Amino acid sequence: MFNSKLKQLAVLIGAMAALSACTTAGTNVKSDGTTDKVVWPKAYDTTFDKDRGTFPNVQSLKEIRAGMTKDQLYALIGRPQYGEGFRVREWDYLFHFNTPGVGKDDITTCQYKVLFDKDSYARSFYWKAVEPVDAACGGAEKAMKRYTLSADALFSFNKGDIGDMNAKGRAELDRLASELSKFDQLNSVRITGHTDLLGSESYNRKLSQRRAETVRLYLAQRGIPANVMIAYGAGKSQPVKQCSNKGNKAAYIQCLQPNRRVEVEVDGSGIAK
Repeated sequence: MFNSKLKQLAVLIGAMAALSACTTAGTNVKSDGTTDKVVWPKAYDTTFDKDRGTFPNVQSLKEIRAGMTKDQLYALIGRPQYGEGFRVREWDYLFHFNTPGVGKDDITTCQYKVLFDKDSYARSFYWKAVEPVDAACGGAEKAMKRYTLSADALFSFNKGDIGDMNAKGRAELDRLASELSKFDQLNSVRITGHTDLLGSESYNRKLSQRRAETVRLYLAQRGIPANVMIAYGAGKSQPVKQCSNKGNKAAYIQCLQPNRRVEVEVDGSGIAK
């Protein structure tokens, strides 16, 4: 009996060790589902379909949005294809796309990564071209654009509602709406509010979310389809500039200005000339 239990324990330990060996050394994912450095597994070290990856449904990829659950992602693109392990906050895939005239046998291969926040909602999405190394990933040629707007120009200090917008900010958003209207098709418009490093994480998260929602509302009022726009508040989690807070406070606040921003990432096609 004792020997039998020892054998069972040895088998269990061996299985756990094997599972651990199969998991990848992953990305350090922050609580908000972002990272400072994306870590990719080796492209062909998948545990799915003999290391070959899959041909995804391109339309399903276009349906993916921030805030989705793991079950919703599973329904669209299937289970992750690398050995991440259990209760992880990143999923990795190896996808192939039919691209006539591009790639070996007219096929483009890319890795795709999804990062989840602490509550397991999808927040960040990344592509990495595998073959060819300079390929456009995602299954179709896209016009990807990013616009960065100064929050100081958009809103009064510590404010984030439509009534708090400056005349200069309204003019900037009018120009942005005009740019977005030139797309033949808008697949998604991700609006992310950012703050500087001053104040609590909770306060900054709420302020950045409110500002992103206001920009979304304003653009919708200017004719941009509301159903393709997503508003997200990143708070102070993604600064683009670090400053020393020694000495003059006003100078410190001014130095942090680039962090107070709203970023608009556009996935669209067919920009009119």
